[in-house]
Amino acid sequence: MKKKIAVILGDGIGPEVTQQSIKVLDTIAKQYHHEFVYEHALMGAIAIDETGNPLPDETVKICKQNDAILFGAIGDPKYDNDPTAKVRPEQGLLKLRKELGLFANIRPVKTYTSLQHLTPLKAKVLEDVDFVIFRELTGGIYFGEKTLSTDGMVATDNCSYSVMEIERVAHLAFQYAQKRRKKLTLVDKANVLETSRLWRRTVQAMAKQYEDVVVDYLFVDNAAMQIIINPAQFDVVLTENLFGDIISDEASVLAGSLGLLPSASVGNTVALFEPIHGSYPQAKGKDIANPMGSILSAAMLLDHFGLTHEAGIVRSAVNWCLTSGFVTKDIDPMNSYTTTAIGDLVCDYIEKQLHGEGHVHHERLHKSTII
Repeated sequence: MKKKIAVILGDGIGPEVTQQSIKVLDTIAKQYHHEFVYEHALMGAIAIDETGNPLPDETVKICKQNDAILFGAIGDPKYDNDPTAKVRPEQGLLKLRKELGLFANIRPVKTYTSLQHLTPLKAKVLEDVDFVIFRELTGGIYFGEKTLSTDGMVATDNCSYSVMEIERVAHLAFQYAQKRRKKLTLVDKANVLETSRLWRRTVQAMAKQYEDVVVDYLFVDNAAMQIIINPAQFDVVLTENLFGDIISDEASVLAGSLGLLPSASVGNTVALFEPIHGSYPQAKGKDIANPMGSILSAAMLLDHFGLTHEAGIVRSAVNWCLTSGFVTKDIDPMNSYTTTAIGDLVCDYIEKQLHGEGHVHHERLHKSTII
């Protein structure tokens, strides 16, 4: 199989973690006789610095011409700390989602037994946690009309949704639930917000088309509490843009590190794959960032191409690393491996599994992985 992949390294640790994903994809391509061709493009603070635009037209063109997009991270302190900045890195990502029609963000949430000690929750709460959050991505308050009074004392952000916007992401969530444990939870605030009441009515009507899926409804404040109290109850969670942004970051605590969680943004055309963590500028250039979220995003990209076996091998490699204690500083500050070393370990596992050599042993790894 030959596929073209647009690569947007982005800001902060984006280039470092994405290079590991590319290394893993190249290993998969070599071992399974695929061909992945990469085309690089700019977005974010680096694009502002070089072009004055957080999303150059050339980047949009490149993305539309490729089969998928692999993205690193976005954001820079010089913009984060300046609320008066008119041009901001995040504007690039929001615009790209709109330009490509990426209306659904898919975020898997899974816990690892070997990392349970890293979370503030008791181990028994973390058992059998495996759910997916479907977040509507191109509507709601983030894209609504924004106003500021002339005296700067009153600001408004308009939240708007249409039935069409709700239905298209809800269909994906229902279909995903049918392939899993057949349960869907809508998270809203229908007791207060008119947009949430529209979400609830729309999903209730759609549920008749998916009779094999059990649907329940939670207000967002209760949902936030239930993610901590009993996260194993969830299978597929569906919600709007703002609520999805908040609860998906909350759910990342369950895994033990923000650096572990991948995501996919999909629509009717090309799909984008990225870790959910930010640009983490404090770690930039230090080779200490956790690349697992990016590597698992690459696994989702392989799934998107229909290469489910290859995606499974990548996930097995990640599980093996975590279980074996091959982790970055965010997981184990005392016995940590570099970003580059983790990428090498994942690639070593893939190669040795394919050739029937069993598990990779520490002493057999090449020197670049040993710290």
